Amino acid sequence: MPPGPTNTIVDVPGLQVGHAELTGEGALSGTTVVLPDPEGAVAGVDVRGGGPGTRETDALDPRTLVERVHAVVLTGGSAYGLAAASGVADALGAAGRGFPVGGPGEVVPVVPAAVVFDLGRGGDFTARPTAELGAAALAACSGTAPAQGVVGAGCGTLVGGIKGGVGSASDVLADGSVVAALVVVNAAGSAVDAATGELWSARHLGAGDVEPPALPGDRAALLTALRDAAAPPTLNTTIGVVATDAGLSVAQCAKLAAVGHDGLARAVRPVHGMTDGDTLFGLATATRPAPDLAGVQEILTAGADCVTRAVAHAVLAARSVPTPAGYWRSYRDLVAGAV
Repeated sequence: MPPGPTNTIVDVPGLQVGHAELTGEGALSGTTVVLPDPEGAVAGVDVRGGGPGTRETDALDPRTLVERVHAVVLTGGSAYGLAAASGVADALGAAGRGFPVGGPGEVVPVVPAAVVFDLGRGGDFTARPTAELGAAALAACSGTAPAQGVVGAGCGTLVGGIKGGVGSASDVLADGSVVAALVVVNAAGSAVDAATGELWSARHLGAGDVEPPALPGDRAALLTALRDAAAPPTLNTTIGVVATDAGLSVAQCAKLAAVGHDGLARAVRPVHGMTDGDTLFGLATATRPAPDLAGVQEILTAGADCVTRAVAHAVLAARSVPTPAGYWRSYRDLVAGAV
């Protein structure tokens, strides 16, 4: 299936993305917001792994009152970083966007969030996202292709000891429906096959995707560099959004999030461990009709594929980052140094 015009999540009509980063000595964290139109998007969630950090995921159970969310916040800072979602909710509420609970302007925005563990990666353990940073990421939201790599919630991320980041990808289905993913890659497992030096996700890339760098014929130096870069297991977590413009129900959105984890498992090994709190949200802007059973299956298949490719795009877009806490090397730099 071909990608959309930008090969990112904003190819889904009605979605915008905004990033904000911490600045200053020792800071290496940030926040990313996925913003639907004012009426919100139908949403579900699937949480895996042993150490999740989330907000308002219970509200996305198909048995609850909530059907639509007004933003999704992906953020660094571990549990501290959930403060960023409060800033997003406050700003949306001030703009009158949210679930109506009373008279005119009396709304409560539904803003689920998930966090990655990046505390201390820049050197300052206390440098973490705040409500103000969340509001800044919301204000930065636009329908233009979002930056990828070391931006927003991907600033302080690692994957198997090398630099992680934010990645995105999209597919356009035969009936014109769009499916896309945006992923913040921060995993205890590795995105690289230690036996070959290739990305696990590379075989799933196609036309319109970012091309991996050419690997050296003699890969001994690269494999040694990858082993040396591998960090001891720490707290991590990969988070993201899988979205479509099809008219899915809340339960179907939860299934889209669940199948997205299959795409993650193709790109990172091992995955969903005790030090990962991997969480994916499923969104449907529902600007297109509800699909039939075959259409739902096609959307689920594309959602998993988009997650796999988004992980590849995150790793390939990442750059090396020197900090007081360590020198976090990118995959591209490791490959270039071994050629």
